[in-house]
Amino acid sequence: MNSKEIINLLPYQEPFMFVDELTMISSEGITGNYTFRDREYFYRGHFKNNPVTPGVILTECMAQIGVVCLGIYMLKDQIHEENKPQIALTSSQVDFFLPVFPGEKVTVISEKEVFRFNKLKCKVKLLNEKDELVCRGQISGMLKI
Repeated sequence: MNSKEIINLLPYQEPFMFVDELTMISSEGITGNYTFRDREYFYRGHFKNNPVTPGVILTECMAQIGVVCLGIYMLKDQIHEENKPQIALTSSQVDFFLPVFPGEKVTVISEKEVFRFNKLKCKVKLLNEKDELVCRGQISGMLKI
């Protein structure tokens, strides 16, 4: 399964899809990126005259790339057009270090910690274009076929 096939199976669409491309995929981890465009809906009110990407959106970006995309890849032999996965976030713990501003491209790097009984737990980090650590943590999710 290639990156375009994985992205096409995601249960998201504009304005709540935070995956542009996947650059590395294996059963041990995944790397992908997303550019936060100036027109994103959440910048209108966060913060007045100084828009910053909300932490919950950064967490969602890490979950979409780092857990959902990796989970789809892990279940690739069971997934087909009539049998798409259902996904639920089960837990997240994220520490934030730097802001992400409109127009910034971020890279998510996820390493599988545990995949058992369709529960995927990953160590995930998000880097900015300067390769600086923006945030990191653990995110878990359940995948149902």
